[in-house]
Amino acid sequence: MKKVQSFETYIENNTHFYKALELLRSIILSTELEENIKWNAPVYTLQNKNVLSLGAFKHHFGIWFFNGIFLKDEKNILKNAQDGKTKAMRQMRFECLADIDTDLVSQYIDEAIENHKLGKVLKSDRSKKIVSIPEELQAAFNTNLELKQHFETLSNSCQCEYCEYIDSAKRLNTKQIRIQKITTMILEGKGLYNKYKTH
Repeated sequence: MKKVQSFETYIENNTHFYKALELLRSIILSTELEENIKWNAPVYTLQNKNVLSLGAFKHHFGIWFFNGIFLKDEKNILKNAQDGKTKAMRQMRFECLADIDTDLVSQYIDEAIENHKLGKVLKSDRSKKIVSIPEELQAAFNTNLELKQHFETLSNSCQCEYCEYIDSAKRLNTKQIRIQKITTMILEGKGLYNKYKTH
């Protein structure tokens, strides 16, 4: 199988669906989307952002909508490739040329473009952790404004690591020792390294 560097090469690798793929491509290219090759397949973008792609397999082919979750899909024809894993992407799947309803395909593509322009993109659900600052660390901030300011410039994950490091100490004395150890690191803008967690 040739490395895909153009739509033509992709067609050569998938000759069993070449007429159908060319038809879908012609519908897509009648819009403002631009054709690219990514991940060895044709991908169509708007403002350098992925909107949809073509995909051909042994027994079926179709259009992948990168943010297909936002399509109305009143005909209930879109498929989720891997339920529980694929969150935003949806596929319009066909098995032969006769399956393609060009008007319906155009409607879905136009809606995908409109959704893209409206900024409908599924945001990552990896939301930031809430930084819960231990009393002892807050007390250190109250007496050392520079320390507080440097701490606030650290990433969310670094802040959480430091807080958990202090909070995990059971004795007040241990907490104070740990605060002394991390003060220099925070002022230098460093994160907490694993070797400090064992102290």
